[in-house]
Amino acid sequence: MSAKETVAVGQLLGLLESRYAIRVLWALRDGHAQTFRLLQDSVGGITPNTLNTRIKELREAGLLTHGSDGYIVTPTGADLLKRLGDLQAFAVKWSTSLAKKAK
Repeated sequence: MSAKETVAVGQLLGLLESRYAIRVLWALRDGHAQTFRLLQDSVGGITPNTLNTRIKELREAGLLTHGSDGYIVTPTGADLLKRLGDLQAFAVKWSTSLAKKAK
């Protein structure tokens, strides 16, 4: 991996490591716009201040936008979510293997 690629990955991970950032994007993965209140409910446990901060950061990063019906992922955000789609399958497989080890 080149230095430029390493920096780019680091920047993306830095953004996504912010508390609730991935959960905000994940809540919008179906492509349907959500109002602030609905998005807050979808994420669960997030304060309005934290949600405002994450929305601002994700908008500045070009991953999220606000349309007439509420917040929605941009095409770039949708591309990221598509790439993170394997996360769900991995999580189920991983969780199942942990449960088997605990028995």
